[in-house]
Amino acid sequence: MPVDLVKPDRILDREREWRLLADFAADESPQMRIAIVSGRRRSGKSFLLEALTEAAGGLYIAAVQEEGRVPSLLRFTRAIAAVAGVPATSLMLATWEDALTTALDVLHRTARTPMLVIDELPYLLQHSPEIPGLLQLLYDRSQSGNGPGGRVVLCGSAISVMGELLSGTKPLRGRAVVDLRVPPFGARTARSHWQIDDRQTALHLDACLGGAPGYRPLAPGAAPQTPGEFDSWVCRTLLDPGRALYARSEAEFLLREDPRITHRTLYYDLLSAVATGGTTPSKIGAALHRDRASVVAPLEVLTSTGYVRKDQDLLRQNNPVISVADPVIRFNQLVALPAVDLIEHGQAERAWREARPTFSSKILGPHFEELSRRWTRAYANDEAGLRLSATGATEVPDRAAQTKHEVDVLALAPGSRPRTAHSEIALIGEAKATIAPRGLRDVERLERIRQLLGELGHRAESATLALYSLHGFYPDVQAAAARRKDLLLIDLAAIYGDGPVLGGA
Repeated sequence: MPVDLVKPDRILDREREWRLLADFAADESPQMRIAIVSGRRRSGKSFLLEALTEAAGGLYIAAVQEEGRVPSLLRFTRAIAAVAGVPATSLMLATWEDALTTALDVLHRTARTPMLVIDELPYLLQHSPEIPGLLQLLYDRSQSGNGPGGRVVLCGSAISVMGELLSGTKPLRGRAVVDLRVPPFGARTARSHWQIDDRQTALHLDACLGGAPGYRPLAPGAAPQTPGEFDSWVCRTLLDPGRALYARSEAEFLLREDPRITHRTLYYDLLSAVATGGTTPSKIGAALHRDRASVVAPLEVLTSTGYVRKDQDLLRQNNPVISVADPVIRFNQLVALPAVDLIEHGQAERAWREARPTFSSKILGPHFEELSRRWTRAYANDEAGLRLSATGATEVPDRAAQTKHEVDVLALAPGSRPRTAHSEIALIGEAKATIAPRGLRDVERLERIRQLLGELGHRAESATLALYSLHGFYPDVQAAAARRKDLLLIDLAAIYGDGPVLGGA
């Protein structure tokens, strides 16, 4: 077996994922090993696994949606015959047990690494639900030396289906050594992938599509390079019903990935209610004129698919805040769906012009806040010299002013645990995508929040104050940051890694 599988240059980023899968493939144990790989559609799973299979010399085969049992077995058999170097007609495999056993036997004799990758497994499970049980049988035989070894990678885009493979009493529970969810690219990698120089344009595109790399080949022409080009790009891609990237079509395609989503109208309504500000089951139910209990189960489905996110307050034991996690679905619910009549009658420019305020307040603003939290988790240590642990958001009550302060970015010090009394606060931040630069009044608000956290029993006196701004900072706050150790200014250049973090003396 190869000791080291080198990641090819065509794979952008994915260092952690490649190393994990390469180590799995190169494991010298003679027994079978199983890996589960999942992720939303267009996240680059297949691209990654095809490259890994090529490097390892194994067998990669992708299931086809709505292909029946017999054609699937026939295609699988032909792929095995090709690896074995024999005519396809000379190999007759009538059951999945025969197919899986033969594949592993052939790979042991012919491949540098006996690795079998089955992509889009959920399509096979629709007509052949016995496959996980058969893999369990082969796995158990292998452990006792009575069956073929090798490496088996099972991949799929239906996240809930893939997650259930290892749950409860399912056959493969306790038998997979890798359970990897391939995420979309981060903002920095996504910008490189789209080859966009202008940071603001890159941010706008990221707010619409997120970091799923599979969208790049579907976009016509060159990527937008200025905010003006971005406006026309939106109209000819996300708001053009004739394009593959039309937001409404893509959202429907994503929702169809989960077999539990059969009544799509209900799920569309739920996503719209969340996108427009429904943050709890009660609020979402009220927006749809339904009782709370009737929306809990479908919300759990949307959460398990990754289309809805539940963010727990970092300091308080209260109900999590529900939000739309997938940028494409969020864009569809807030921009495309409300203007579908205009869009489908050729008036995309008018639809986009009228949706611009909604895009700024309900898409770009929340996306910038989330990007600020991600920067804090991933880069604040190396680029700002901070030692942080858990990062999230919170609300801080101000009884004297009879109000609550929303804290966009809050980070605990190492050793502190979320939602416990007397936590040590390491960073308190505010993230704003508004046109106005940030100034000293924003710092004063953060100082007030730091004081209130101390009054609530948390250790916040040494917390760093951080301002994240899409449109820069007034000179007064820049001067303050230059002389204060407890004040940081993070602009879009710093978030994208192009410029320094200001402040911290």
